[in-house]
Amino acid sequence: MKNRICVIFTGGTIGSCSRGETVGLRHESSSVLIEMYKARYGNAVQFDELRPLNILSENVQPADLEKMADCVRGVDKEKYDGIILTHGTDTLCFTANLFSQIFCDLQIPLVFVSALYPLDDERSRGVENFAGAVTFIQSVDFGGVFVSFENYNENCKIHLASRLISATQISGEYESILKVHFGEIVNDKFIYNANALNPAVEQLKIKRKTCPAQKLCMDMVTIQAHSLLNFDFYRFTEVKPKAVMVQLYHSGTVCTEGEEANFKKFLVYCKKAGIPVVIAPIDSCARIYESALGLPEMCTAAYDISFEMATVKVLLALGSGESLDKVLKDNYFFEKLH
Repeated sequence: MKNRICVIFTGGTIGSCSRGETVGLRHESSSVLIEMYKARYGNAVQFDELRPLNILSENVQPADLEKMADCVRGVDKEKYDGIILTHGTDTLCFTANLFSQIFCDLQIPLVFVSALYPLDDERSRGVENFAGAVTFIQSVDFGGVFVSFENYNENCKIHLASRLISATQISGEYESILKVHFGEIVNDKFIYNANALNPAVEQLKIKRKTCPAQKLCMDMVTIQAHSLLNFDFYRFTEVKPKAVMVQLYHSGTVCTEGEEANFKKFLVYCKKAGIPVVIAPIDSCARIYESALGLPEMCTAAYDISFEMATVKVLLALGSGESLDKVLKDNYFFEKLH
């Protein structure tokens, strides 16, 4: 049985405790999470602990992400069956998608674990999420980046980190894009989800190429489409971003009529200003709405990936000096749906 796992603690709610009506970080030298796991599941697994930082994930900075990444890079992969990285839920989606790219060629599983409530709150599923990650690592013989997360009244699901999308508002539950998770934990066993959209297990065993984009850039503006969005307010006269990302409606559309809300007029402005614009998400297999005709020719379209993944790819391309088109088109860790 696989029995040695490296656990990287970074803080977050799973590393916090309740203090009256507030939640604050624990400052611990030994892990409450591992102690609770062992009390419930026994001592068969050896856990080695690393603590590169201790923060609430909403406060994460580029240097913090680099510190996490360096910690993963520094783990002796030959000594361990897998790595578990604890993380706050607020920015779990971003870091998971990011690490799915920069560690796409990892030969052992790296599994993100988090919790919506501190471990001292009876509603917390932190131990269950941790146990799901352990079971997954013990069950597979391939590497990659994954997320173990249990929503309310569900089994613990295992997600491809490259397909995790943002948490639902208020409730904070997590799903994979199109609600196709990679697998789940049932009766302490990992069950693969044989959905046609999922990569086959044999595909995960094939050696993957390294993602050339490894550095992040923050010089980007993100805009989410919504009714009556006034694009005229986005005028970059003092500070010019290196790119603008626009999150389209689910049907791959955005307003392209009128004056202030007309996205095509905004594209003309950005082209004159020398600012590339990236639009996502877009399903390459779906019918195109008349309102969206011509958009891909006026900007850069990110096809068949989540908006969250498109955001990561653009930031990596900008930070690493790589081609936007190339990084968006390449499929490093099964982020592409088609």
